[in-house]
Amino acid sequence: MRASHLRAIPSVDKVLRSLGDTGLPGPVVVDAVRRSLKALRSKKAIPAAAAVVAGIRSSLASLRASRLTPVINGTGILVHTNLGRAPLGSDGIRALTAIGANYSTLEYALDAGARGGRAAYLEHCLAILCGAEAAAVVNNNAAALLLILEHFCTEASREVVISRGELLQIGGGFRIPELLEASGARLREVGTTNQTTARDYARAIGRDTALLLKVHRSNFFMDGFVESPSTEELAMLARSKRIPFVEDLGSGAIIQTQSVEGLEHEPTPAEVIRHGVDLVCFSGDKLFGGPQAGIIVGRRRMVESLKREPLFRALRCDKLILAALEATVDAYLRGDPRIPVLEMMQVTNEALRGRAAQIVTALDGLTLTVRIGAGRAQIGGGTLPRSALASVTIDVKHPTLGAQALAARVRDQAVPVIGYVSRGSLKFDLRTVFPEQDGDVIRALRAVASE
Repeated sequence: MRASHLRAIPSVDKVLRSLGDTGLPGPVVVDAVRRSLKALRSKKAIPAAAAVVAGIRSSLASLRASRLTPVINGTGILVHTNLGRAPLGSDGIRALTAIGANYSTLEYALDAGARGGRAAYLEHCLAILCGAEAAAVVNNNAAALLLILEHFCTEASREVVISRGELLQIGGGFRIPELLEASGARLREVGTTNQTTARDYARAIGRDTALLLKVHRSNFFMDGFVESPSTEELAMLARSKRIPFVEDLGSGAIIQTQSVEGLEHEPTPAEVIRHGVDLVCFSGDKLFGGPQAGIIVGRRRMVESLKREPLFRALRCDKLILAALEATVDAYLRGDPRIPVLEMMQVTNEALRGRAAQIVTALDGLTLTVRIGAGRAQIGGGTLPRSALASVTIDVKHPTLGAQALAARVRDQAVPVIGYVSRGSLKFDLRTVFPEQDGDVIRALRAVASE
């Protein structure tokens, strides 16, 4: 490359001065600038300096947008995996602050003044909450299932008997069969996609059987010519064959979900334990309403043996997760769980319409067209796929911008607001917007209208 061609590339210092304050750490900005300028050396034509700076500024904006940022969820999906699943309640937030800002008794016994166990109180309370003999906690539900398989699948018996109708895929492209095989287990599929009986399980059990596994269909449903054995039937079969029976519930519902209008019944850990399951695993950050965690409850002998597995140490939770989960469990046991996901499920449409009316009034006189609409909120997070909650929306149109462009502008505000587009309008479902966030929604829409 000619020297004159290279001289057209601006210096790092010149670009940095042009960029000014980007809101990112200095070394991050310098690295981005150097990478961009290096890439120019292989170009046949060098853009003008202003265009180079603009390109770098754009790439830094994309990088900045990838940081963890609080957003307002106006999608109407309560347990939104992409937006962090269930938000923590006030008790959990206070616990995070208290434990995160100080030293703690993570593995210290105050009474003995020496090293103690980890998560003893939490495990004790989880067992009580779920009606189980014992409990253990790891970092997510996939880890919980992996730990169970690692323990029970030995050289002598590696087969896991599971219905073909339960070989599902969970979020992010993770598939139950792949998770099982990664643990070294061998799948013994029984029945068909829509028809599996207890006899199918019984015929598959043999010398190589490690356990029976039932996976709750939490993120899809089958209807029509469908049959599957009950938990009680499989529990009786497992006991008669003296093999463990494990159920992956996924969602972690503690309340009776069918008590909320519009929701179907979701099995609870206590329910399946009563029906004879040996071990149950579920997520901490779905309907349970806590932090990300994989919770295992069941027979004491089995839970204690899982905790002795070397893999358990690699999967265990840190002090912040344990603190937030402990506070969430305490809230349930006190009988007054102020869990955000439960409150969103139970808020009335009358209350939502009152808030909607105030928002519309506050936006009166702007160039935007703002109306109160109707929505159908969903639980999300691979939970209750047939259920929907009647809801109230704020429907917004811009005089010149299309709905998708308007959605992008609102996401680009100081406090990003995430909505969804339907029938040519940008909609914000108030069931998933906290009342204290209504002011931020108003400010975001006013800012867009004034641009």
